[in-house]
Amino acid sequence: MSKVIVIGGGAAGMMAAYAAGMCGHKVTLLEKNEKLGKKIYITGKGRCNFTNACNEEDFLKNVVSNPKFLYSAIYTFNSEAMIDFIEMHGTKTKVERGNRAFPESDHASDITKALKNALLEYKVDIQLNTEVKSILVEGDKVTGVELKDKKRISCDAVILCTGGLSYQTTGSTGDGLKWAKSLGLKVTDTRPALVPLNVAEAYVPQMQGLALKNVNLTICDSKKKLYDGFGEMLFTHFGVSGPLVLSASSIIGKKLQSAGKLSATIDLKPALSFEELDARILRDFNDNMNKHLSSVLRGLLPASMVPVFIELLDFDDMRQINSITKEERLAIINLLKVFPFTITGLREYKEAIITQGGISVKDIDPSTMKCKNINGLSVAGEVLDLDAYTGGFNLQIAWSTGYLAGLSIE
Repeated sequence: MSKVIVIGGGAAGMMAAYAAGMCGHKVTLLEKNEKLGKKIYITGKGRCNFTNACNEEDFLKNVVSNPKFLYSAIYTFNSEAMIDFIEMHGTKTKVERGNRAFPESDHASDITKALKNALLEYKVDIQLNTEVKSILVEGDKVTGVELKDKKRISCDAVILCTGGLSYQTTGSTGDGLKWAKSLGLKVTDTRPALVPLNVAEAYVPQMQGLALKNVNLTICDSKKKLYDGFGEMLFTHFGVSGPLVLSASSIIGKKLQSAGKLSATIDLKPALSFEELDARILRDFNDNMNKHLSSVLRGLLPASMVPVFIELLDFDDMRQINSITKEERLAIINLLKVFPFTITGLREYKEAIITQGGISVKDIDPSTMKCKNINGLSVAGEVLDLDAYTGGFNLQIAWSTGYLAGLSIE
């Protein structure tokens, strides 16, 4: 039996403590907040989309950074195992659109409650309001941790589960990344991910609050297409947000930081080809020859988009349809198919769902989550350079890596 310290009482930390306890180790879980799972309480808008009930192959397709590293973890403890775990510890679950799994109650607190029940089952020593200052290492072996109050706790193994930099009010302040660097581990560049985007054009905030459904978003740099996706997005006072944009942010983040800006376009009518849209607009125009352009555009666009369209086309909104030339009609169609804006940056960590980047997976054994160069140190969760799209995938990364880390303690 080893004496194990788990640093961080979030998703990965609680699961790591449970798995280590299940294997018969004496486990102490150190959490600097006043309660466990603080970030879990705000996931899924308080409902907690705790996993995605897809198979392993589909799961790995939704991982953005280093999916191959997760092979052992996800096959050791997959989403089906997580759903069974939550059910077994007293919380009923349900699966909704897109295989997103939630507690049946729609209360995130029930997920945390199930995890607490599991920790109590194996007598994990939970110490709240306990902040770690550093990980103690002698030679190449972990010997314990030093707390902020300078107290030292000795142990045989440490599992580092301190999270990334997103939602810093929940305690994710990058401590684990600093410790990793001080111990000689490589930490890749970090950035906010699954985060809204800033936009340059002044006409975008004019559409604040407008949600678009069934549109196609394309983002390019000067040389190639970086992202192309179909779905929903939202205009805000600073730029754009919504599911499409959040997914895009994880793909373009690194390039955006180096390039400074990227061009984006929205196809507002992706179900129609240019020719099909031209035929439809011709019919609309023929049926409304004596009406103003703005009134006809309202049949094609949300009301708040119409003034922006007319501004970009440099038309008079009182123009009658019978005065619109063929070239002007084609310009309208082109704007419907290629509505432009310029992305200038990612929003801050406080608005990001997850952190991209972290402790390099090259320094971690994927079959055990153990650090290759420091005996007795394991790493799990968002502190690692692992991230995925929305839909329960990021929490499952935490569950799977935490479980494997706890299971692998000797």
